[in-house]
Amino acid sequence: MVCNALKNKFDDIQTEIIPITTKGDNILDKPLAKIGGKGIFITDIEHALRDKKIDIAVHSAKDLPVDIDDELEISAVLERGDPRDVIVTRSGENVRDEKNFIVGTGSIRRKIFMKKFFPNVSFSDIRGNVDTRIKKLIDGNYDAVILAAAGLERLEIKEDKVSFFALDIEKFLPAPCQGIIAIESRKNDEKILKFLDGINDKKTFYVFETEKYILKLTGGNCDIPLGAYAYVSGEKIFLKVSNNAENFASGCAKIEERSALAEKLVKEI
Repeated sequence: MVCNALKNKFDDIQTEIIPITTKGDNILDKPLAKIGGKGIFITDIEHALRDKKIDIAVHSAKDLPVDIDDELEISAVLERGDPRDVIVTRSGENVRDEKNFIVGTGSIRRKIFMKKFFPNVSFSDIRGNVDTRIKKLIDGNYDAVILAAAGLERLEIKEDKVSFFALDIEKFLPAPCQGIIAIESRKNDEKILKFLDGINDKKTFYVFETEKYILKLTGGNCDIPLGAYAYVSGEKIFLKVSNNAENFASGCAKIEERSALAEKLVKEI
């Protein structure tokens, strides 16, 4: 997607994708919080960026830690995909609010929100990419899994053996920056920054900064069931946050006052 965006904006640009496998990709039998948190998805990639083995790094913004390497910065984001969570079941099956109904997710936020609507279901941790998780569901290891809508759409998952149920974003708040693709570069690399400025979606960037700031204000911890969702309309930014699926705070402000809005709402929860 990033390569296509660059090629659509700059006719003469040539791109090459350098695959990098991270610690987060390799260790699939433990929850993220127990193996280093969100940073495990970017450390190896940042090393390659600092060492100039790559010119830009592409991340799922949801997987970024609050603080990144001092020599680097998030310079651009693509237009946000669908930020909602989706319950995936085997085809024709619905969620049953029963103890023996097993939901696969390693996210504390998803567990807390799910419990609010289905208090009796049970949970089992799950790791791996989208295809792997859906296969585990089809194979009967879980009765449902919860995945990000944006990932399902981008991978064009249309498996006829499963059913998808998108969750109300106002009631089931997504993780901060869910659905956003972030592009990292070296600071002051003017040649690269010129390209990235050309593909940066400014509305999404405001949203990215605001939701990431919410994460920072609350400690940036994988152990907090934090939900946050912002969107821009006209000259204003609208924001809703929750730290436990019970306490919600929402409001709007001028775009340039987005940090103050985030601070206000965090105090309210």
